[in-house]
Amino acid sequence: MAESAITVPVESSPAWHLYLIECRNGAWYAGITNRLEARYAAHAAGNGARYTRANPPVRLLASRAYPDRSAASRAEAQLKRLPRAKKLAFFT
Repeated sequence: MAESAITVPVESSPAWHLYLIECRNGAWYAGITNRLEARYAAHAAGNGARYTRANPPVRLLASRAYPDRSAASRAEAQLKRLPRAKKLAFFT
């Protein structure tokens, strides 16, 4: 009797994430990525954005998944327009 293969559905594209990190200087940095863990590691290693190379991240404050890059970009623009006091609430 032949064994049957198990089919695991594979997403055609990974979710995009809007993220907010706290930098060593106390500032918050927002960005988008489709590989959150790898992007944070790049920021921490000094290979991320110019801003985080000069101001290394301390911790990931929040993130939210979006279905595509366009939706994540729109959310990032909305987040960046908010005052600091309302940015964390954007993720809840």
